[in-house]
Amino acid sequence: QVQLVESGGGLVQPGGSLELSCAASGFTFRRYSVQWYRHTPRTEREFVATISGDGGTASIINSVKGRFTISRDNGKNTVYLQMTSLRTEDTGVYYCNANEWWGQGTQVTVSS
Repeated sequence: QVQLVESGGGLVQPGGSLELSCAASGFTFRRYSVQWYRHTPRTEREFVATISGDGGTASIINSVKGRFTISRDNGKNTVYLQMTSLRTEDTGVYYCNANEWWGQGTQVTVSS
């Protein structure tokens, strides 16, 4: 059974940091690119970042470039989204995705 389980969300003040994790199981993790998406109060599902199966190629949207970093550890079947200098507009539910599989999401709230 394929599972993607996000964790690491929470409440943080503007300027703060969080690291999200996406733990995968049930498929050959290293063969798939993994994406992070978010659903914010202002947007429908918004693509945030992607990383290739071997971790050698990554891409991130301009609005978070320089603040967010995507990485993966294939030994742990986990993808990470390191988020720094968080802004109120980063508030939302963050989902990871691989192929047609989705996690349940983790809530990130940036508020003073």
